[in-house]
Amino acid sequence: MALFIGLSIVRFGSPGWHEVWASVGVEPFVAAAAYSLALVTALWLQGLYRLRTRLSIRREVIDVFVAIMFLAVVVFTTLYLLKLPNVSRLFLLLLFSFQAVLTLISRASIRALFVGLRSRGYNARYMLVVGANRAAEAFADSVEGHIELGLRPIGYLAAPHDPSMSAGSDLRRPVLGTVDEIQDILHGTVVDEVAICVSLEDWSLVEPITRLCEDEGRVVRIPVTEATLIIPGGHLEDFHGIQILSLVYGPDRILGIAIKRLLDIVIAAAALIVFSPLLLILAALIWIEDGRPILFRQERVGLHGRPFRVAKFRTMVPDAEALLSELEASNEVQGHAFKMTDDPRLSRSGRWLRRTSLDELPQLWNVLRGEMSVVGPRPPLPSEVVGYDIWHRRRLSMKPGITGLWQVAARRDPDFDRWVRLDLDYIDHWSLW
Repeated sequence: MALFIGLSIVRFGSPGWHEVWASVGVEPFVAAAAYSLALVTALWLQGLYRLRTRLSIRREVIDVFVAIMFLAVVVFTTLYLLKLPNVSRLFLLLLFSFQAVLTLISRASIRALFVGLRSRGYNARYMLVVGANRAAEAFADSVEGHIELGLRPIGYLAAPHDPSMSAGSDLRRPVLGTVDEIQDILHGTVVDEVAICVSLEDWSLVEPITRLCEDEGRVVRIPVTEATLIIPGGHLEDFHGIQILSLVYGPDRILGIAIKRLLDIVIAAAALIVFSPLLLILAALIWIEDGRPILFRQERVGLHGRPFRVAKFRTMVPDAEALLSELEASNEVQGHAFKMTDDPRLSRSGRWLRRTSLDELPQLWNVLRGEMSVVGPRPPLPSEVVGYDIWHRRRLSMKPGITGLWQVAARRDPDFDRWVRLDLDYIDHWSLW
């Protein structure tokens, strides 16, 4: 919108640019807003708000130009249908040219930001490579060599037609097991993406692996050849001479997620400052009523299985976790979670802290550290995740939150599967709003 108005002033002069538009029957601010909406739509249709699908800059440049050309066709068609032949064609040509350049510059800046962060070890994503062969190692080396991707191959899974385990042992990364063990590896290791680098003899493995990754919300990358079958729904691109088919499952609007993270930092930092007197008062009350410790720290499972220690105000007696086994028969939740309305382990201050949810306030520190978000699926215990069905595990494909959809819509619902469905609904349809 700013480009539209600014270019109008430069092209038609100031003052007077507004009158030029009025003389051809166009309200410039309405036109600028409509242009902005059309631009966003063109970029969205080309998948340019999904940076994670692209490994190569070349593919991104091509997609930007395709989106701008599509926008140009839409604009010229609209002018024809509305019978507005007097709109300056030179202005439009300049607008589309500058728009392409500015879009590429902005996206290059975003990539540069990620390069800076990832070169310092931030925002790392871990890749499991299916296939223990030279082609698999060459692909892993290529991916790891491009720091801006932030991908770290952790090791290989041997396929039936790969060299033997002993022959594969001279690979530069460990062979973690065989393809038959992929589910155990995914559940016991932090894995964000899976690369499938198997020979044509093992191509039958691709479909069940991609289905498993889809169920769990993990990205799949497949180097392809002319003899390889293309899987519907994939995004094909050239990555430094290698044709890569990307299948993105789970949240992939990386620009939106980056803005979400920025909002998390701002909200958490502001809330910690504003609520600091309340935090001190609550800490003092817990100390007076129940003694130490004031804070309770517990290991939880975060994004794609990343473990972290969540912080809460202590609401239970110190040995509460040891007493859990005695109370499991009184669990009110049908599924892989524990909830009890009149839990005898609650301390005196814990009852009203739980009712008001004030015990959750220290988790703002987890948000600031990047382990949690303000909004997202609640972080489960490792013991709960062990019992998850495959479809439950997709709730781990997004960073956990202090509050989530099921806490608003189904807080008292005893059905764990209902909680998970609401979490998945949030993951699939979340927006910054």
